[in-house]
Amino acid sequence: MPLSRLLTILVLLLCIGGCASTIPEPISFPYSQQNKMQASQHWEVLAADLANRINNQLIITDNIDKAVFVKETCGDEAVPCGEGETGSFNEAFRDLLITYLVDFGIPTRNEKAADTLDINYKVQVVRHNADRRRSLQPGLLSTLSAAIVVLRDAPSNLVIMAAGAAADVANSSLVANGHYEIIITTSIVKKQKYLFRSSDIYYINDKDFWHYLNRLPQTKTIKVSTGKKPAPVAEPQPMPEASVTEPAPLKLPFDDPKDV
Repeated sequence: MPLSRLLTILVLLLCIGGCASTIPEPISFPYSQQNKMQASQHWEVLAADLANRINNQLIITDNIDKAVFVKETCGDEAVPCGEGETGSFNEAFRDLLITYLVDFGIPTRNEKAADTLDINYKVQVVRHNADRRRSLQPGLLSTLSAAIVVLRDAPSNLVIMAAGAAADVANSSLVANGHYEIIITTSIVKKQKYLFRSSDIYYINDKDFWHYLNRLPQTKTIKVSTGKKPAPVAEPQPMPEASVTEPAPLKLPFDDPKDV
């Protein structure tokens, strides 16, 4: 069989196999951006934005005069975190959120009461085991290439400045992509009804994931007693002194006197 005919048959078989697929062809989502938390200042930005959204929602729902109480939750909105169970982010974010709520003039209490609105928030850590791929913003490389072509006949100083600007743009687009994300969900509940609900998703650095985890509850050592007094321990008895008996002198036969 000629080689060309063999190649044609192989191509046809591959096409038939591709058309006979029973699963949809995977495609990626359109290009989008997602913020990455890498500093405490980023926590502050989220707290300020969240306080602003809460303030607007309280105005819309005619609850601006209601007192609020910020309650951190560990896994379930109905179960508050126990003593020593909150992590670094949980504690810092609560303080930042209270600060900005007070700045907006929202009456915020330090203790829960029967007439307060509960502001609950919780953090979920998500880990992706697969190595995910990311790309530069579409059109970025084309724009930079076009700028370099346009400036090819420009003075050297202008070319250097343009190259530096291009490097800054490329550097701002290159962010290390790790395996961890966090989902921060905040809600306001009034009489078992949601007045406000928000979920924010962020990338985080892999080595910083422990900031967003809750600590395990501290364990206590409990001594178990049967109620009986322990038996007295006998005092050790002194060892008896060993008696040493001197051996009798050795008597030899020739030591006896003989009569002559």
